[in-house]
Amino acid sequence: MRVWFGVLGPVVARDAEGNAIALKGPRHRAVLARLIVARRRVVPVSRLVEDLWVEPPPGAVGAVRTFVAALRRALEPQRPPRAPSRLLVTEGPGYALRAGTDTVDAWRFEQDVAAAATLPPDEASARLAEALGRWRGPAYAEFADEDWARGERSRLAELRLHAVERQAEARLALGLAAEAVPDLEAHLAEHPWREGAWRVLALALYRTGRQGDALAVLRRARTLLVEELGLDPGPELRRLETDILGQAPHLDPGTAPGGAAARVWAEATAAYDRTVASGARTRLESTVGLLRDLSMTGGGGLRTARQQRVAAVAAAEELGDPELTARVIGAYDVPAIWTRLDDPEQAARVVAAAERTVAALPPGRHDAVRARLLATIAVESRGGRSPRGGQAAREAEEIARRLDDPALLAFALNGVFIQTFDRAGLAPRRDATGAELIALSARHGLVTFEVLGHLIRLQARSALADFASADRHAASADRLGERHERPLVEVFTAWYRALRLAATGRTAEAEAAYRDAATRLDGAGMPGLEHGLLPLALLCLRVEQGRPAPTGADLDWGPYAPWARPLVLLAQGRRAEAGAALRTVPDPPRDLLLEALWCLTGQAAIALGDREAMARARTALAPAAGELAGAGSGLLTLGPVSRHLADLTEALR
Repeated sequence: MRVWFGVLGPVVARDAEGNAIALKGPRHRAVLARLIVARRRVVPVSRLVEDLWVEPPPGAVGAVRTFVAALRRALEPQRPPRAPSRLLVTEGPGYALRAGTDTVDAWRFEQDVAAAATLPPDEASARLAEALGRWRGPAYAEFADEDWARGERSRLAELRLHAVERQAEARLALGLAAEAVPDLEAHLAEHPWREGAWRVLALALYRTGRQGDALAVLRRARTLLVEELGLDPGPELRRLETDILGQAPHLDPGTAPGGAAARVWAEATAAYDRTVASGARTRLESTVGLLRDLSMTGGGGLRTARQQRVAAVAAAEELGDPELTARVIGAYDVPAIWTRLDDPEQAARVVAAAERTVAALPPGRHDAVRARLLATIAVESRGGRSPRGGQAAREAEEIARRLDDPALLAFALNGVFIQTFDRAGLAPRRDATGAELIALSARHGLVTFEVLGHLIRLQARSALADFASADRHAASADRLGERHERPLVEVFTAWYRALRLAATGRTAEAEAAYRDAATRLDGAGMPGLEHGLLPLALLCLRVEQGRPAPTGADLDWGPYAPWARPLVLLAQGRRAEAGAALRTVPDPPRDLLLEALWCLTGQAAIALGDREAMARARTALAPAAGELAGAGSGLLTLGPVSRHLADLTEALR
């Protein structure tokens, strides 16, 4: 049963039909609220006791367990007796609420506000209105005096104020200044110290022809700041007053930055619709360009881009023009850093269309579009065992170098990188590809591929235990991502920083960082990266420490289940089943987790005395003796491969 949680007001829970779930007494709600504040992380029972009572009574630990049991019955009424909870789980020293990010109103509010920052004004205004509509009162209303809620309440309240002001700015950009005025006046009546809100209100009044009122607002703001806080207005307010007095041209909606951008977009798209016939072939090529940009936004934008890309390719093929189809397929040169496909079925359809189009192109002509088709085949064939992907990557690279086409070469090098996993120990080769991508992209303004180059080098330098260099590449990727509005970059750098903690032995901090990084994947539109990754990272932490695997029934191992299962069964004391599971473990996919999965296989083989599996793992890992296992992913690590090789060699004696 799907459960929805509300904390933007009194704490509530509702079932899939929207009916309120009875949460019993205030301490039951306090436990639930405290776990939501923790954002899917474990809260030790000792911490819950401290947070629930100023002076804990005897039996407080037992009381907490009783509260948790009652919450579980309320939240999962259909759960069979003694079956483990999949929502309010026991893990280690405490409990965690494994709620989805779309089931907690505060988390959805944060996602909406963040997404609005990347949208054009009309969409941003609608998204912010939806986000603000989630509020029913002060966040965690009945826990206003609790220390554990205070920081989260303040953070959410500040984010709400920010959302109100951003919504007003979006309305101004859309030429709806009059609609922004009442909400801003009400906002400032409650929060008179918000200089940004005073600025937007004055500008809104000016744009509705009320210059005198705009100046009066700025003077009222100055009086409040000076008399109540002893502060002078900031430079933006002072500059706006000067500009209003001088009727500066840039204050006009047509020349304001947000308004100009919104207007240019609206007028250009309207002109396109009027001018270009609805059935024109050029629309397909224009659509793919938009989809390429949309994919960079992550989340729903990325998912939509993938779906519509396949539709665009199918539409192009229906027209029977191989050259048009080649351009439509090749124009979607979206950089790929992760080696597991988000949607294998969609990728297979694109590859099949690209292969048909390559075969249909006239020989000896159209080398550039042929190379783009080959690069597409290489990128969309990642993780497979067919030699076709590598062959296509090499051919695309050769054509791009011969044509001396920087953008084409960057795309081809992406294919080369994504196909450099035919054996372990290839981090140096990928590092060289990343270095060339950075240099090439910086010279020719290819920002998305410059980001890709930094992320590739982050991975490769991590594999080689050169964290000083990896840190620099993470910082460079973050700077480019922020400057050019690439929100998915920080997903990878957040995981890298968790890896960094794990590699330096700061296990508790690393575990918390991994859980935090996992929340960034929720809704990011990258299921090929997200599915099973957090449990795998936590398993690697435990194996690195010599601890047994986590055994929670709620853990979703995703595609990594075959390599985790023997270790999980061993941790449960089911040795015979673990041995049987190990005998069926396949060779890992040829991707960024190749070495890590071989190390897990090797550790299980040592524990079970399976000499055949030990020998397989040792042979596969030998070329990576100088690397950190798994660190080439930029996400997780199992320590030096050399140590695993030594363990395997010793066990085989």
